[in-house]
Amino acid sequence: MYNSFISIVGVINHSRDLNVLPAYLSNLYPILSGHFSDFEIILVNNNFGIPADPYIEPLPDGLKHNIYMLNLSRQSNPNHAILAGLDRSNGDYTVILGLEFYQQPEWVLKLFEKTREHYDIVYLRATHRDVGLPFRPFYRVFYYILKHYSALRIDEKAHNTRIISRRALNSLLRLRENLRYMKAIYSIVGYRTAHLETDMPLQAGHSEGFSDRFRTSLVAITSYTTFLRSLLLWIFIFSVIFLLGVIVNALKVKFSGVDLFGNIGEPFSGWTFLVILIAVFFATTCLNLYIMSIYLSNIYNEIKQRPLYIIESIKRF
Repeated sequence: MYNSFISIVGVINHSRDLNVLPAYLSNLYPILSGHFSDFEIILVNNNFGIPADPYIEPLPDGLKHNIYMLNLSRQSNPNHAILAGLDRSNGDYTVILGLEFYQQPEWVLKLFEKTREHYDIVYLRATHRDVGLPFRPFYRVFYYILKHYSALRIDEKAHNTRIISRRALNSLLRLRENLRYMKAIYSIVGYRTAHLETDMPLQAGHSEGFSDRFRTSLVAITSYTTFLRSLLLWIFIFSVIFLLGVIVNALKVKFSGVDLFGNIGEPFSGWTFLVILIAVFFATTCLNLYIMSIYLSNIYNEIKQRPLYIIESIKRF
């Protein structure tokens, strides 16, 4: 038996989660009581309007005494629901265990044993993502942006299920951002991280439609990457190239009667000046937007007040 206090955080996002809740808790109980000196199970009911109490009442008293139910006043973002459970966690280690793993409670023990190798965060990594063919390009583009326009190290096949040490969780809870994408938060926190492979495919939650996933992707891209600022830069560069091309083409037509593509054209009075003027204003507008994006990005980074650094440990010699 490990002399450790472990917290389990589970989020109920859909009525289907309630159906597997008794099995989830019953399967966890022998693992937790048999291998840890103390434990608690924190359930976050994020399915407003459907009480979870009737599913818990028939369970043994020894199990029920270690269950804490957090009923949210309204259905919230799944990332915020996870945070509600993490805020309540008191354990030396906290395991975020999805209800889809109700038949595999042994992952709690495997994750904990991996931390014995001096890892602070250990997550489960799927071998594949179970998603429809029309959505695959969407995921590819999303993770491409995250990898190439941010300093984050995000595993695109990582499950939400993971174990977090007390010190890593304390650092994570310091990041009080209203727009949260938990995988990015884990990357910002850092600490030694490892993963374990699982055959459980990665798939969207029952309550998450395409619109929910799209909003989450916008939050991640706008909050944790420089993609939009880089996009404006490329638009500005393109506008300058376009400006030069239009000016050269207009002047060539005016003086030679032939454009850059060899087509014969007859310039009208004032046409050259108007085309150049429009091109200049277009390029100037793009430049102003790019400059404004830099200022807005700097302001946005300041008001989030993320810690400039996180001390993992202090060692004396």
